[in-house]
Amino acid sequence: MTLKNRTSLLAVVDSLIVFFSIFIGYFLLHPWVNPFESNYLIASAITIFTAHHAFATYFGLYRKVWEYASIGELKLIFKAVGFSILAVGVVQFIYRGDVLWRALAITWMLHLLLIGGSRLSWRIFRDSKFRVKTGDLKPTMIIGAGQAGQMVARQLLTNPENGLVPVLYLDDDVKKHGYEIHGIRVANSGTDSIEEIIKDNEIERIIVAIPSMSRQESAELMKRCVDTGIHTQTIPMIEDIMTGKVSVTDMHDVKIEDLLGRDEVQLDMNKIANQLTGKTILVTGAGGSIGSEISRQIMRFGPKKLLLLGHGENSIYLIDMELRKSLTPDTEIIPIIADVQDRDRIFNVMEQYKPDVVYHAAAHKHVPLMEGNPMEAVKNNIFGTKNVADAAHISGVKNFVMVSTDKAVNPPNVMGATKRFAEMLVQNLAKRSDTKFAAVRFGNVLGSRGSVIPLFKKQIAAGGPVTITDSKMTRYFMTIPEASRLVIQAGTLAEGGEVFVLDMGEPVKIVDLARNLIRLSGYTELDIPIKETGIRPGEKLFEELLNEDEIQSEMVFPKIYVGRANPAAELELTLLMEKLHEMSNEEVKEVLIGLANRKNVSAELVPMAK
Repeated sequence: MTLKNRTSLLAVVDSLIVFFSIFIGYFLLHPWVNPFESNYLIASAITIFTAHHAFATYFGLYRKVWEYASIGELKLIFKAVGFSILAVGVVQFIYRGDVLWRALAITWMLHLLLIGGSRLSWRIFRDSKFRVKTGDLKPTMIIGAGQAGQMVARQLLTNPENGLVPVLYLDDDVKKHGYEIHGIRVANSGTDSIEEIIKDNEIERIIVAIPSMSRQESAELMKRCVDTGIHTQTIPMIEDIMTGKVSVTDMHDVKIEDLLGRDEVQLDMNKIANQLTGKTILVTGAGGSIGSEISRQIMRFGPKKLLLLGHGENSIYLIDMELRKSLTPDTEIIPIIADVQDRDRIFNVMEQYKPDVVYHAAAHKHVPLMEGNPMEAVKNNIFGTKNVADAAHISGVKNFVMVSTDKAVNPPNVMGATKRFAEMLVQNLAKRSDTKFAAVRFGNVLGSRGSVIPLFKKQIAAGGPVTITDSKMTRYFMTIPEASRLVIQAGTLAEGGEVFVLDMGEPVKIVDLARNLIRLSGYTELDIPIKETGIRPGEKLFEELLNEDEIQSEMVFPKIYVGRANPAAELELTLLMEKLHEMSNEEVKEVLIGLANRKNVSAELVPMAK
C-alpha cells in the first residue's frame, strides 16, 4: 500500500472514531437522550474531529509504519488524543461556560482504545498475513533477547523471503530464561551451552544481536559460534548504529575482522581537527589500501584541500570518485597522477599546493617480489621517500608522517631494509628541518591488497587447497581503518624524529587465520584442506614490532608507543645512496640488510610526555 493510500485509509478510520466517540460517551451517561439533537455536542464533535487530525499530522501518526509499532508510537497517540480532548474542553468552556467532564473522560478513553486498537489490529493482521509455514525456512537462533534481538526477530517474522525463521533466543540474563518474546522461547541456559542448544533445537543459522558488547567480548562469542560450523551472522556495533551509518537489522556474515576482537580506537578528535580542519593535506600512495583509508578518515575533519597523489591512474580515479560522494562544501579534492621517484614532479607539486601535512604511504611492500627486484624497492622506498621528504622540507610543510612497517625491525629481506633506510632518512632530516618528521610502524592489515585474506578467499572459492608457508608462522594484524586512524593520531604527537609503533595486540597464527576463514565460508578442513608450501624468500616466521632493547611498556597514547631511533649518519646514508645504482642485486641486499641490522642504527624506545 502506498503512503498516500495508507494515509487516506487511516484518516477515514480516525474520522469515524473521533467524530462519533463524543456522542457515544454522552449516550453512555444519558441513554434516554438523543445526543445527535444537541448542537452543543455537534460543535464538540466537529472540534475534536478537526483537532485530532491537526495533532495527528503534527505528531506524524499517519507516517508511522504500524506493523513495527512500539511504546514510542503509543505515546504519540496518547499525546494527540490528549491535546484533542483538551481543545474540545476549551471550546465547550468558551461556548457555554461549562465543560462536560464525564463525557469527555469517557470520550478520551474510547478515543485511546479505538485509535490504539486500530493500529494494533493492523500490526496483528500484518503478522498473521506474513507468518508462513516454516518448513522451508531455516531454524534460526538469535543470541541476545534484548531490544536489538527482538527487532531482528520481528524483521525475520515479517519478511520470510529472508529464508529464516527465529525459533529460539539465547541470553545470559537468567531473568529472561524460560519466557516467550513474540512467541519465541528464551532458552533456559546461556551462551556457555551453545553447542548443546544447537544440537537439541536443530539450529541452522545463528544471529548475534548484542550491539553493546565490547569488540573483545563479541570476538570471543562469535568465535564460539563459528566453531560450531553453523552459518553465523551479526548486527552492527553500537557506535555504527548510533551514528546512523547502519540500522540494527542490517545483518552481515561474520568477517575475519570480527574475530580479531580489537576495541574501537578512541581518538583525540580536537588534536586531529586542529591539525587537519581547514588545511591542505597531501597523501602519497592515495590509491593503495592504507593511503585510501587515510584519505577517507581525513575527509571527516573537513580539510580545505585533499591532494590524492598516486602512480596508478585507475586507483586514484576510484578513490577520487568515492570521496566526491561525501564531499563537504568547504573541501576541494585534487587527484594528482605522479610517481614519487620523479623528483622534479614531486617538488613541483609541493611548491604548487604548499600542503600543511603530508602522509607518505607510497611504497613497494611485497616481500618476495622485492627479493627478486631489489632495485625497484630501492628506487621507490628509499629514493621516493627522500624525494617527498626533501620537497616537504623545502616547501615548509608543518608535519610529515611516513607509513612504515614491522618488517623494518631486524629485516632479513630487502623490503624491510629499504623501509628502515627510509625511516633513517626521515629521522636525519628531522634534525635540521622545521618540519616535524615522524614514521609510524605497524604490522599487517586485514583486507589490504597484499594481505593473505584475498588469496585465501580465492583459494576457498576455487575449492582449495588453502596454502600457507609454515604452520608456525605468526603475524600481527589490525584492520585498515584502525591502522589509518592511529597513523593520523600519531601525526599529532610528533615532535620530530620519532618512530611511532602501533599496538598490534597478540600475534595471530596464519594457519588459524586460514581455518577461521574456511569455517566462515561454510566449509570444514575436510572440504577445503590446508597445505604447507614452505617459507618464501625473505620471509620470517615471526614478525617483530620492536628490537629487544626497544621494549617499553609505557604508551604515549592508547595503542601508540614512540621510539627515537638512532639512525646511521646522514653522510653515510648519502654516500651509500650514490653507490647503490652501481651494485649488483646481491650486493644491494647485503649492504642494505647489514645497515638495517647494525646495533648503532637500531631504535631505542623512550617514554614521551603525554
